[in-house]
Amino acid sequence: MGSGNILWSLAKNYFTVGLIGLTISDRYASVVPVRGTSMSPTFNPQTSTFWGSSIDDCVLVEKFCLEKYKFSHGDVVVFSSPSNHKERLIKRIIGLPGDWIGTPHSHDVVKVPEGHCWVEGDNSLSSMDSISFGPDLLESVYAALHISWFVLM
Repeated sequence: MGSGNILWSLAKNYFTVGLIGLTISDRYASVVPVRGTSMSPTFNPQTSTFWGSSIDDCVLVEKFCLEKYKFSHGDVVVFSSPSNHKERLIKRIIGLPGDWIGTPHSHDVVKVPEGHCWVEGDNSLSSMDSISFGPDLLESVYAALHISWFVLM
């Protein structure tokens, strides 16, 4: 077997593994970094740096069967930002359709409409969440956290 055949065989194997990995990441589960302090102390409890770059906690999120998943209060979800649909946010579900939610800053009470949820970060002082943009569409939820966090260095 020549070196060209070995290289071709390796290239095919790497390509196949890459396609399988991409399919799993796109459809079933993926590792998502939690950036910033909006979910602190649950994620990123302390700001630290490692060789000049920040260390973020990462979570393994499930995307499979979300249309059949019954969301609950306290679930941590990844969803599209209402202001930039390419940006993903990680927040905790505080309210589901029909719930009445009190907003801390304006002291208003908001009813979560059907097909929506109310999401908030664990660190309300530095979180862009439903307090800022109102109820979010449940269909914008991209993934749900089912496995605990870890630090990715």
